[in-house]
Amino acid sequence: MTAASRVLVLNSGSSSVKYQLLDMSAHARLATGLVERIGEETSRLVHTPLNGGERRERGGRVADHEEALRAVAEELAADGLGLDSPELAAIGHRVVHGGLTFTEPTVIDEKVLAEIERLVPLAPLHNPANLTGIRTARSLRPDLPQVAVFDTAFHTTMPEHAARYAIDRETADAHRIRRYGFHGTSHAFVSRATAALLGKDPAETNVIVLHLGNGASASAVRGGRCVDTSMGLTPLEGLVMGTRSGDLDPAVIFHLMRVAGMDADEVDRLLNKKSGLVGLCGDNDMREIQRRIERNDEAARLAFDIYVHRLKKYIGAYCAVLGRVDAVAFTAGVGENAAPVREAALTGLDGLGLRVDAELNSVRSDRPRLISPPDSRVAVAVVPTDEELEIARQTYELVGTK
Repeated sequence: MTAASRVLVLNSGSSSVKYQLLDMSAHARLATGLVERIGEETSRLVHTPLNGGERRERGGRVADHEEALRAVAEELAADGLGLDSPELAAIGHRVVHGGLTFTEPTVIDEKVLAEIERLVPLAPLHNPANLTGIRTARSLRPDLPQVAVFDTAFHTTMPEHAARYAIDRETADAHRIRRYGFHGTSHAFVSRATAALLGKDPAETNVIVLHLGNGASASAVRGGRCVDTSMGLTPLEGLVMGTRSGDLDPAVIFHLMRVAGMDADEVDRLLNKKSGLVGLCGDNDMREIQRRIERNDEAARLAFDIYVHRLKKYIGAYCAVLGRVDAVAFTAGVGENAAPVREAALTGLDGLGLRVDAELNSVRSDRPRLISPPDSRVAVAVVPTDEELEIARQTYELVGTK
């Protein structure tokens, strides 16, 4: 086995780069950071070494992703963690859309890059930025293995009856229209961590994972394999989210175009940016919505009730899909921190074996924990997600022993 055990994880957005450096042999994070507002005069880099060093911040315009990654390399080098270190085994990249081509982490070469490029129409806001980060990192370390880990990969195990839409088959196939799902690295990590929390083998555990952040998705995981998920062709389908509508009658779109005179781009902005919680009550921060509810704000209360109603419908549906459920796991910003959401989502589901212990639910912790009563038929867990660790794990398992 090679002595190199460090993995740099990069998540490149259209105007940002998030990164973490992890040592997989020591199971430790070495540094984390963010470059944001790339291309603007107000660019900012925040770097936090996790070996006792102080958090550092620098401003000034960062022109592009190449300059951003060079700045990241400088900050890491200042802590003795430079990209030229022989201890760096690989760079792992988050890539949002892998279509049906990429079902597992993949070492990046020109053929892989070309295929990710071909998938851009399925993720026009995300894959181009992911590609920019990959190409820049490869230019900085062309000798180093670089691995793409795809948000959609975990969901490629869905059976056809769950993945296909009921539209004309030839049209669907010609335009690659099907349900792909997203947040896959989080669902993979949390479903496996939930099994560990229960002391079970993931291959023998059925889990409903509820990834509730500004974006939100649910998945039904049977024996470690996804069999259904709430997001579809895009991340718009499914649960009510911070700014996205989730499920709605497709004819709403035709109605808005014909009656309201909106074009496709306007409808896109409405459903992705001006809907969900922010569309219902003007806030997409669940903490603020809770404060408003405490002040008897009716719009906030209705937004909360709609959010929870949709969530409860998916929990019930996935209980039916799985047949036997060992655990329901809440994760991500809202799932991990909003006790009222967890309580409300499971209230009335005693018949499905789902109950929450009020005292356990009120405890705040950054550790995986059970919040169901000891005699509950189905465990209810809060499991902090760690997508960066999952990307690093998959990357290292692919290249770390070569």
